[in-house]
Amino acid sequence: MSQREHKENYLGARGWVWAGRYQMERHLYVLHRVTGLGLLLFGIIHLIITTFFRMGDKDTWESAISVTHNPVLKVGAYLVVVAFVFHALNGLRLILQEFGFGLGRPTPPIYPYTDALRRKRRLAIILIAIIGILAVVFLYDFAAGGG
Repeated sequence: MSQREHKENYLGARGWVWAGRYQMERHLYVLHRVTGLGLLLFGIIHLIITTFFRMGDKDTWESAISVTHNPVLKVGAYLVVVAFVFHALNGLRLILQEFGFGLGRPTPPIYPYTDALRRKRRLAIILIAIIGILAVVFLYDFAAGGG
């Protein structure tokens, strides 16, 4: 293969968003990375802002906390909670698959080939259902004023 052929095949960061026809696992992979980066960014910003305001006096801290009652920030807090739940449960799914749980027994490579992803898909669908249920529960909690 020439160097030109390798260059055309290289997707770089674009490959995160579009790399051809996606299966469900590829979407979960991209979402796992995005939520991980988002949670990392949220954690860093949260620590910096909290440290900055705690270093001030009591009035500065109370005025900073009063801003968190803004509806836009409540939506942001809800999205952080849902991102955390997704990232944690998808990470658990990946760990289980890494250890071979939910994959079934290996099949011999005899035509017609069976799709190994089909066996992993059950675990992914269960994950999505649990995340959906928890997202609705958390939405109810946030809407009721608990968040």
